[in-house]
Amino acid sequence: MASPLFNLAPDLQVSRLCLGTMTFGEHNSLPQSYRLLDEALEAGINFFDSAEMYPVPQRRETHGRSEEYLGLWVRQRRVPRNRVVLATKVAGPSGQMTWIRGGPKSLDAGNILAAIDSSLSRMQTDYIDLYQIHWPDRYVPMFGETEYSPNYQYNSVPIEEQIDALGEAISAGKIRYIGLSNETAYGVMKFVQIAKNANLNHKIVSLQNSYNLLCRNFDSVLAECCHHESGH
Repeated sequence: MASPLFNLAPDLQVSRLCLGTMTFGEHNSLPQSYRLLDEALEAGINFFDSAEMYPVPQRRETHGRSEEYLGLWVRQRRVPRNRVVLATKVAGPSGQMTWIRGGPKSLDAGNILAAIDSSLSRMQTDYIDLYQIHWPDRYVPMFGETEYSPNYQYNSVPIEEQIDALGEAISAGKIRYIGLSNETAYGVMKFVQIAKNANLNHKIVSLQNSYNLLCRNFDSVLAECCHHESGH
């Protein structure tokens, strides 16, 4: 049964189900990954999500394989590029993944633009449909944390600089749309506001946060943001 499409943006139709590739290259071999992608496409799914830090658990030896497998599948299966929506993400600051631009230490313009070029190369594509910030370049409670403490704040890259870099990539034709991930209500609204003030050609269109039977934070703090901003 085909998955129905809906408009993520005026010229970006995505299936209501998105296939994540977080396990490709670690838990799933290349043939297994191809089988999952084949079955998803046959079922009507056109939306595929990856990240530069995938697969997980993250290791130097497997870094980037998820993007590589996804790009190889599109090429080797000869899937028309305009038939699929490819999404990936830039890693935020991390002191552990030293194999990704030395940390990465920040989400400044240089890191964002370098990450985009690397993802394009691994996926063997000229453009990324949806490019997302994997987690914020500032302290926020995430990955199981539930309480905010201002004592953990650090000097972070201004959102304006991140938006400018993403806007530069849009102008260069390297990415089409911007999304956020693991973001707070405050962060969503700041990104939306700054993108509007910058007259960004393509608005922020998506938010990829944890949501399951046990984690329902979206319902209480983010649903209102998305409802009011989805049409702007």
